[in-house]
Amino acid sequence: MGKEQQLSEAFVALADSLVADYDVVDLLHRLASHCVTLLNVAAAGLLLADQRGSLQVVAASSETSRLLELFQLQHDQGPCLDCYHSGTAVTVPDIDLTAGQWPIFAAETLAAGYQSVHALPMRLRNEVIGTLNLFGTRPGLLDDTDARVGQALADVATIAILQERAIRRSEILAEQLQHALTSRVLIEQAKGVLAERGTLDMAQAFNLLRRHARNTNTRLTDLARGIVDGTYDSTAMLPPRARCQPPPPVPDSGR
Repeated sequence: MGKEQQLSEAFVALADSLVADYDVVDLLHRLASHCVTLLNVAAAGLLLADQRGSLQVVAASSETSRLLELFQLQHDQGPCLDCYHSGTAVTVPDIDLTAGQWPIFAAETLAAGYQSVHALPMRLRNEVIGTLNLFGTRPGLLDDTDARVGQALADVATIAILQERAIRRSEILAEQLQHALTSRVLIEQAKGVLAERGTLDMAQAFNLLRRHARNTNTRLTDLARGIVDGTYDSTAMLPPRARCQPPPPVPDSGR
């Protein structure tokens, strides 16, 4: 499939959310995946603000990028936070040169194999709801085309999230974003169940979960909830070698 066709399909898929019901978490995971496929970057992650204005990790294209996003939040330093607070893009073509500005973040990012970071705001007019963060394995700027496409993808996702608030006037944005964050917890728990049951790493477990949701036309969040609360038999999802193993106890979902 050519790059232009991939780009068209990415925008069509994201635009579908403007006219149909959709799962916020799955929408943002699609956005992260599209960025890695279409742009000259190795990984992508998304942060959304909760009702208190605190950023939370909602989606990532890999476990490594997800952990780096969490690391930024825990240590309150990094380009993604600066992007959110300023509402403007923050470009770091060479992480090695930012040790003085973000010493802990720079060291962890380099250790993870990334040498450049580009943070794009998820913004509509004066309202910033999060950031799209792109990680590269080599130093350098995004070229102009990639920068425009990345921002356009972030803009479509932002409009989709904000439009949902307008369509459902009884709901406020904070509630929708909180739902996305709650869904993320369910997905992490389901990943843990599948990883333990199938002797998989977390990345393999998530790929298995997401592939099964798409193949069965099931919402990612609904499938994760079923696995966590034990109402969905995940045996058929597992690799054949893992199906004969007795299932471990289902983790407490906190309810």
